[in-house]
Amino acid sequence: MRPAMKKALFCGAVPFVALVAALPFVNRLRPVVLGLPFVLFWILGWVALTPVFLYLAERFLRKDKNGKDGKP
Repeated sequence: MRPAMKKALFCGAVPFVALVAALPFVNRLRPVVLGLPFVLFWILGWVALTPVFLYLAERFLRKDKNGKDGKP
């Protein structure tokens, strides 16, 4: 497997692990962050961060496909 593919898979796996596998460990009512229970803040934060990780994964794959700059 090429290094770019490994990086892309890692970037795709991070939000999944944060939302699915880590959820039982952050399932707390306290502390309260911005008036939200921590688990809700955690979920909303990762929902907001997921597009960033998917964009990075897409950039790694495009860079691997088209050369060094990653432009089409």
